Amino acid sequence: MNNNLSKNSILLIEDEENIRSFILTALKNQSYRITTAGCGEEGLHLSASLCPDLILLDLGLPDLDGMEVIRKLRSWSAVPIIVISARTNEHEKARALDLGADDYITKPFGTVELLARIRTSLRHSRQMQDMASTEPRPYHCKDLTIHFENHVVTLRGENIHLTQIEYKLLTLLARNSGKVLTYTWLMEKIWGPYTDNNNQILRVNMANIRRKIEKNPATPEYVFTEIGIGYRMAEGD
Repeated sequence: MNNNLSKNSILLIEDEENIRSFILTALKNQSYRITTAGCGEEGLHLSASLCPDLILLDLGLPDLDGMEVIRKLRSWSAVPIIVISARTNEHEKARALDLGADDYITKPFGTVELLARIRTSLRHSRQMQDMASTEPRPYHCKDLTIHFENHVVTLRGENIHLTQIEYKLLTLLARNSGKVLTYTWLMEKIWGPYTDNNNQILRVNMANIRRKIEKNPATPEYVFTEIGIGYRMAEGD
């Protein structure tokens, strides 16, 4: 077993006994340390007292709606939150991500998917902590490299010319690689909180970026569309 996993603590906020049992078994087999809560208030209390490395959160809790739990957690904590929910509506997913969730898994889901999402969120959290204390390392995936320090993007060793907006978008995605970023979040980060809700300008810029970095923009290798929600960049090496 990987000893690194034993250092990671996970708080599961879920009221359905069968789902809780399934997740507990899957995570214990991977040596994660698990604590469970059956309602939102208990989950908030445990998150404050235990300071877990990651939270798995069901939206349909008996006392608080999961959206409210996300809102309250984000008022004081940056802990990675993965939503596990039966709600499949794209607007619900986008709302949870806009409120600060890091990822969203729709029930039912398998062990392989759950563990992969957890590993990605924990890895991204560590990368963000490292970047806060040190100079950011370049993003590298396949033939694409982004040097954050000198604003240089290369593809197969050749410099790629991007406009200022295109570069900002690409670096936002790269710094959050593996994570879905919603249209609203990207619009606010690039054009400010009072930008028009129409995301056409975002789509145009993303299309331009893909033309410059993808062999075939219709089947991208680097920047993927989460239909109705936003974009996700392939995780860096």
